[in-house]
Order: sequence, then structure tokens, then C-alpha cells
Amino acid sequence: MTQEFDAMVLAGGAARRLGGVDKPRLTVGGRTLLDRVLVACTGARRTVVVGPGESAGEVRWTREQPPGGGPVAAVAAGLAAGAGTAPVLLLLAADLPFLDAATVRRLVAAVTGPVQAAVLVDGQGREQPLVGAYRSDALRAALAGLGEPAGQPLRRLVGGLRTVRLADPDRVGEDCDTWEAVAAARHRAEISPGVQGAGERNEATGTPP
Repeated sequence: MTQEFDAMVLAGGAARRLGGVDKPRLTVGGRTLLDRVLVACTGARRTVVVGPGESAGEVRWTREQPPGGGPVAAVAAGLAAGAGTAPVLLLLAADLPFLDAATVRRLVAAVTGPVQAAVLVDGQGREQPLVGAYRSDALRAALAGLGEPAGQPLRRLVGGLRTVRLADPDRVGEDCDTWEAVAAARHRAEISPGVQGAGERNEATGTPP
């Protein structure tokens, strides 16, 4: 049985490569990118989204300080807002249209024994720290050792953790950092309409398709 986990979704980036649009609310397959991520981690005991927004349903929203202070500041804000009370914390980007519950369970299950973190690795062998699961106590300890979190790179926070790297043969960790990537994701969702149950409403955020 998968151990209990919380989820933290980082949704406050500037999306400069997309002209500053509200990237988490771009749609793929009739559903926002953020909603698709939230659906994948439905089994979380507690879910916190870090970015501009208001708490709704079972999802709590908070904001990093200062706004735009970077991913480590966002992690600090999410932990302060109550994420990380479960033994394992999912740390996710908000632009993962093909993340699924099976991958979430696989990541969480890999954080066992001496392992402190499990992350997906893309086809080029690059670690994806924002598609990962972390031991909550290890993440808190790493954060405490960094000092001021604003402006710190994420790899300074998680790079020293004992990490297992999981292959991603189905490319569920692909993100949408550019308009080309958004277009490719929309095409992929169109030719595979069953992925993520396209077109459904997410009751956690109330966001329509």
C-alpha cells in the first residue's frame, strides 16, 4: 500500500518564455494544466498550491515571499502553509499535462528506507526535481540549512538528498515551457483523448474546461 503523502504544486513562475501568460491556466485537452496536475495527485492527504490564487475546496493556496522569489521560496511557503505533514511530499510543477496517478504512486513508493527523494528522469537523462517525491523531514532539514530561501536555485535545496532516479518511458514528465511545447501537448491530448479524462471539471479548484 502506498504510504501517505502530501502534494505541493508550484504555480507562481513568471512564464517568460510564454510571454508572461498565466501558464497554469492554459488548457490542454479541455482542462487547465493545473487541474490536470491536481487530478494526478488526488490521493494526497493535503494539497497546497503556491502561486496567485484563492483557496477553494480541499486545495489550499499560498504565495511565496517575496512574490516571484523562486522555487525554494515557494517550497518554504508551501511547507509553512501545511504541506509536508505526511511522511512524503510530492513536489510538482504546475505545467505537467500528462502526469498521472500511477506515476505519483510510483514516485511515492520509491521513497523508502534510506531513500530521501525520487525524481523522474527525462529522455536525455536530466533529472526533473519538480516531478518528484521527497521525505518531508529531509526536505525541511535541507531548507533549514540554506538560510534565506528567496533567489536560491532548487538544486541547492534537493541536490544533497539521497535520490533514486526513475525512468519516464511514457513521457508523463513533459512540461509546457514554450508555445511549441504547449502545441505539442495539445496535439498529443487530441490524438490520445482518454489521457487524464479530457474535458472534465475539477471540483477541487472549480476551474471549468
